[in-house]
Amino acid sequence: MTPELQKKVDRAVKLIQQAGRDGMEVEVAYSGGKDSDVILELTRMAGIKYRAIYKNTTIDPPGTIKHCMENGVEVMRRKSFAQVIQAKGFPNFLRRFCCAELKEYKVLDRSVQGIRRSESTKRAKRYKEPTVCRLYGSKKQHVEVFLPILHWTDADVAEFIRQRGIKCHPLYYDEDGTFHVERRLGCIGCPLAYKKHRIEEFKQYPGMVRLYVKAAQKFLDEHPESHTLVNFKDAVEWFTFTLYCDTMEEWRDKFGPTLFDDGIDCHKLLSELFGIDL
Repeated sequence: MTPELQKKVDRAVKLIQQAGRDGMEVEVAYSGGKDSDVILELTRMAGIKYRAIYKNTTIDPPGTIKHCMENGVEVMRRKSFAQVIQAKGFPNFLRRFCCAELKEYKVLDRSVQGIRRSESTKRAKRYKEPTVCRLYGSKKQHVEVFLPILHWTDADVAEFIRQRGIKCHPLYYDEDGTFHVERRLGCIGCPLAYKKHRIEEFKQYPGMVRLYVKAAQKFLDEHPESHTLVNFKDAVEWFTFTLYCDTMEEWRDKFGPTLFDDGIDCHKLLSELFGIDL
């Protein structure tokens, strides 16, 4: 381990020990990804009382639950992603309620999380200090959050994993065992991801398309007054909109009727694209 990384490890362990001061039990926010594997190992090194908790979204990549169980992580689930869609419709950038419903809720007063500034410009701007106070839910429940690897790079993470002999989620590895630290795991078809990335994920996991569409159709059936039905005749059209468009103008230009035809058949489009029957 390089001297620079050793300093980061030492600081991370001390920060986690601060989180566990007074013998208080701390939540280790475990996602199944490489960064959560790192903070779990650091927490074990810190020797504090903790509960490693995976908040199950029900649309995480295959193998995630197994990986959690192999690491002694507690699996917690409040509701399924399908139930969230059935109640509120599709989430998006302006209505980002899925994370709040499935992952962002309080368990303990203190939490260790694997957020890193190098992951994105947005995170670099949002997170400056290794400790933050967060409020969860409508009741504004306070949680003291500790970010021990906030300033770590991908190279730091990869080296720590190698040095500590950590076995990460299988999706980080090629068939020959090559580890890819640059890969990121997340919800399959996350509504907040880039459209091209969503489509590629749904091609890999086409069963998820059925889940999204079926749940959305239940929302429409149970909310006949929804303004969504003014724009789309069913959940298949609505889902197609989320895959390809940002505005209704764009939707009408790409998929709407013209002087020469009735517009694109979304059922046929998605069935052929993902190899499934809708």
